[in-house]
This record gives sequence, structure tokens and C-alpha cells, in this order.
Amino acid sequence: MSSEPHRPVTAVIVVAAGSGERLGYGMPKAAVPLGDEPILLHALRGVVASGVASQVCIALPAGHDALKQLVDDFRLELVDGGPVLTVVDGGASRSDSVRSALAAVETGTEAVLVHDAARALTPEYVFHRVVDSLAAGALAVIPAVPVVDTVKTVAPTTGEGGRIAPEIVTGTAPRESLRAVQTPQGFHLPTLVKAHEAAMNLADEQAAAVTDDAMLVELLGVPVHAVHGSTQSLKITTPLDLIIAEGLLEGPLGVRWVEG
Repeated sequence: MSSEPHRPVTAVIVVAAGSGERLGYGMPKAAVPLGDEPILLHALRGVVASGVASQVCIALPAGHDALKQLVDDFRLELVDGGPVLTVVDGGASRSDSVRSALAAVETGTEAVLVHDAARALTPEYVFHRVVDSLAAGALAVIPAVPVVDTVKTVAPTTGEGGRIAPEIVTGTAPRESLRAVQTPQGFHLPTLVKAHEAAMNLADEQAAAVTDDAMLVELLGVPVHAVHGSTQSLKITTPLDLIIAEGLLEGPLGVRWVEG
């Protein structure tokens, strides 16, 4: 008999409803070209290639027919069937988009991975590390990489000091214990649903401070585990990020992502 832990039936939520204003293309971020194809298409191929998903729920900007058509066309690439692809309308915030996708997750799903389409070049092994941790018993797990920069805490400068500089350093964070968090973030499905239900009662200021799903789970007091992420999982937010991602496509990952 195999001693390997049971791998949960997993859905992957792809959050792709961002405006992409900082990229300057005048279109949703998911539609911005990376190489010769939209960012969303690279992200979907990465999710499917990992083989971890029985369903992929894609939260798109409401009313964006071109991106919906892109998903329909992508279905034709899945000659062996592949995971079920479900499109939902994203909301005004990231949390709204995730909640919309959670409502569309199929019955029988045990775990869910929440992934940003903007991390379109995430390697397959990162998906597997997250799912393996869930299979081993984690209720929440995130991929993360060590912070290489020195990180300072600051406060606004007051009084006469304001003429010198707008901020003043108040401390230096211990870099050894800091991690930069990535996606996909994995969760036991009932745990994530409960976290989002609780988030509906947060004050506006508290809700605005939440930047990822793991924070919502932390607020429940549930331990969040971390696995190694990848430097290739950069988040495409600025024009410089896009240039770096283009460089990755032309490097060792090029054949995999452009041709496959």
C-alpha cells in the first residue's frame, strides 16, 4: 500500500480582474500582452500544466467579452479534457473577486488555491509544493521567498524635520525572519470560506489593510504554513516587471511558456 498522503480534490481560483492602470496599456492587466499572448493565457497554461486542478475558476473584469472569449478559445487547447474552466465576474476588490469564485467552486472540492494571474510565470513545482503541504495536513499554506533587501520601518517627519526629508526611520526589521509572499496560496476549502465570511464583518479600515487571503485566515487564528516559492513567480505590476517577464520568456523558460 502507498504511504503517500491523499491529495485533496483541488480547485484553482485565478484572480484576473485587476485594472492594470500602472502598466499603462489602457486595458485590464490580464489582457496585456506578454510575449505574443495575453498575461492571462500564460497564467492559465501554467495552472493546467501543473496538473493540480480539477477546476479552474477565473475571475474576470465584469463585461470584458474579449477575455471571456480568450478562456473559451483556451478550452479548445485542452484536447484531453483538462480541468473544468469556470468564468465569474470579478468584484471591486480582490476579496470580492475571490468570494465570487468561491461561490462557483464545484461540490466535492476539498482544497482551493488562490492565484494571481499577474504571477503568470509561476513554475509548476510551486503549485505542487503548496498542494503537498495541504495533503500533509495544512489548513493554509503560502509560497514565499527570503527578503534580500534591508527593510526599515518609517514614520512621517514632523516639525522642523519636515524640511530635511518627509520620513524618518524608526527601526530595522530582522531580515532573517522576513519573507516575500507569492501565490498560489492554498487552503482547506471550508477554512477559506469561513475566513471570507468573517471578513464581511470587518470595518472598512480593517478590510483595506488586508492584502491577501492568508491574512484573512490568520485573523481566524488558523496557522498559516510557508513553502519555498520561486524568484520566477514575479508579480507583473509595473512596466519594469513586464520587461523582466519578457526576459524570462526569452531565457530558459521560453520554450515552455511560449511554445507549450
